[in-house]
Amino acid sequence: MGDILHALPAVTALRRTHPYWHIGWVVDPRWQPLLTAATGTPEPSPVSPQTSATPVVDRIHLAHVRNWKLRPFSTQTIREINSLRNELRSTGYDAVIDLQGAIRSAVIAHFSGCRRRIGEAHPREWPAHWLFTDRIATHGAHVIEQDIELAATIAADELAPVDPLLPVDVDAERWCDNWLAATFPGPSRPIALIVPGAGWGAKRWPPDRYAIVARGLAGCGFHVLANSGPGEEALAAPIVATGAATPLSVSLPQLIALTRRIALCIGGDTGPLHLASALNRPVVGIYGPTDPSRNGPFGMCARVLRSPGSRRDHSRRSAPDPGLLTITPDQVLHAAEELLAGEKME
Repeated sequence: MGDILHALPAVTALRRTHPYWHIGWVVDPRWQPLLTAATGTPEPSPVSPQTSATPVVDRIHLAHVRNWKLRPFSTQTIREINSLRNELRSTGYDAVIDLQGAIRSAVIAHFSGCRRRIGEAHPREWPAHWLFTDRIATHGAHVIEQDIELAATIAADELAPVDPLLPVDVDAERWCDNWLAATFPGPSRPIALIVPGAGWGAKRWPPDRYAIVARGLAGCGFHVLANSGPGEEALAAPIVATGAATPLSVSLPQLIALTRRIALCIGGDTGPLHLASALNRPVVGIYGPTDPSRNGPFGMCARVLRSPGSRRDHSRRSAPDPGLLTITPDQVLHAAEELLAGEKME
């Protein structure tokens, strides 16, 4: 989820610069709602062939990579991989950009049969670079800046980071308005979204500390939501148990709609935090072993807390990073207060 959201500004910049180019995207089905909505504007506008439901891409190619990893030699996996390869080649793409820099994404890029396969000279997974025909030395610190540099090589354009375009799902937007009205009746109050989950344990700030933050936000007049993705219910439970937060477990289209309406998001290096940042919502990021200068919230509408003792380490450890544990709830609440005060002044 985070990789797609970090890649979206680059592809959005390409779309804005070349509105009538045919752009495809290979994506795992679970993240498809980040690129297209099930319900939305049915017809393109006169200005652009895109719609609010599918604002960036013309075609989506599904790669069931999570299932393939679980059953790499099954008949179904082999059939799906061959189908994807044939689909990509029959589309006739002129170039492919690998914005993930992983071995599997580089292999899928190779499936396309394109003569130009563009990737970083020093990708995240080193062997991937052998599958690129154009190895680009990027100079930006943040992965969004690096992706912009890769996208700019397509037609020697000068691209700058732009706000990414995310789909508008009409049914999800309607659900969101109805759910908020039923969940929080009465006078309108700002909504804070707390995201305790993350890809692995070392990136997760303890739930009991989020619970303290939830009480502090509720005391300042916020409606507080505690988000939990599949399998993360135990992380949200201590936050909800305080009585200061409402549990939230929704589909991805619903999460996009809801995030458009929040006043603040607090969480670690995880997809929903990057979604809030992509939608220009104020975010407070609590970082440990991952480097926020590379993959933290991008833009001015953010505060990031990270201990000097935290070192960059992508090992999937289960225990929280020791540096992460030096960050206190008071520091998080203070960062949120400063961020929101700055927003009001602007």
